[in-house]
Amino acid sequence: MTKRRRLPSFGSLATFEVAAKHLSFTKASSELNVTQAAVSQHIRLLEQSLSCKLFHRNTEGLELTWEGEYLLHSVAQGLDVLSNSIEALTGTQSRDTITISATTGVASLFLLPIISSFQEQAPEVEVIVLASDEDDSLRKYENVDFAFVCGNERSEVGSKIYSLFPEIVQPVCSPSYYEQNGPFPEAADLNRAQLIHLHEKHWSSKAIGWLPLAWGNWFKANGAELERQAGGMQSNSYPLLVDAAVSGKGVILGWKHLVAGHLKDGSLCYASPHALRVDRMNYVELGSREVARPWLQLFLDLVLAEAEKINDGEPGRPPVGASGTVLHTYNLTGKS
Repeated sequence: MTKRRRLPSFGSLATFEVAAKHLSFTKASSELNVTQAAVSQHIRLLEQSLSCKLFHRNTEGLELTWEGEYLLHSVAQGLDVLSNSIEALTGTQSRDTITISATTGVASLFLLPIISSFQEQAPEVEVIVLASDEDDSLRKYENVDFAFVCGNERSEVGSKIYSLFPEIVQPVCSPSYYEQNGPFPEAADLNRAQLIHLHEKHWSSKAIGWLPLAWGNWFKANGAELERQAGGMQSNSYPLLVDAAVSGKGVILGWKHLVAGHLKDGSLCYASPHALRVDRMNYVELGSREVARPWLQLFLDLVLAEAEKINDGEPGRPPVGASGTVLHTYNLTGKS
C-alpha cells in the first residue's frame, strides 16, 4: 500500500513558487490576481507547516533562505513535471523555446549574433529574450533557461553556473575617426580625443548595480590623468554609445565581449593599445530545465564557443602603428 504523502496545500506551494520567482509579495499578488495579504497568509502558513523560514525580509525586499532555495528547486521541478503530464494528456504540448535574460547591452551586442547562429541550426525553436537594465528579478524568472550576469558577488561557479570571461575594456573608435584624429600611442594622448562617457545611471540600474568602470579608472590605471573636456556626450545606454562611436562621434571604452563583432567587421578599431582588466567576471547561469534537451545544449555550446574566442583574444583591427596590446589590471573593489 502506498504511503500517503504529507504535503502542504498545493495552493501554498504554487503561491510560494510565484513569490520566490519575483522576490515580491506585491508582484506575486498581481500575477495570481489575489490580495497581497492572501499571499502573505499562504507563505506564513507554509513556513509554519515546514517549521522554517523561506524568505529573509529586509529593507531592500525579499531574499530566499537556503531552505527557500531548496524548496523552490523542488517545487519548480514538480510543477514542470505536472505541467508536462497535463500537456501530454490534453494534447497541448508547448512549443520548443529558449528563454534568456540579460542586460540590454549583452542582449543586443553579445547575444544577438549567437542567437542568429542558433536559429540557423534550430529554426523550429522560439527564442525569448528578456532584456532589462532595471529588473534584476528577470534572471530568477522560472522560465529563464540562461541568465547572463556580471559581478562576482552574484555568482559562484558550479554545475549550474559557467564562468565566461573577465571584464576587459579598451578604447575603440571608428577607423575614420582614428585616421583623422590619431594616433594615440600613450594613454594621456586620448585627452586630445572626444571621449564618449557611460553615464553613472547605467551602473546604478537595478539589474547592474556594479561599481562603475569609467574613463577615470582607465586613465588612472595607465598612470595618466583624465582632463575635463568641453561638449561631448554621455548616455546610460551602452548600445547607444557603440552606435555613436561607429558613426564617428568619438572614442568609447570598448567592453571586449560587447565590441568584438564591430572589431571583426571593421566598423570599429582600437584607438589605443592600452587595455584594462578589472576584478570581476561574466557568467551564464542555467535555469531549472534540463540542458540535456538538445536545443538547450546547442545554445550553451555556442555561448561557450564564443566565450572561448573572446578569452583567446581573437584579433579585431588594431590601430595603425600599434606594436601590440598592453594589458593593465585594476582593482575596482579595493579588495586584495
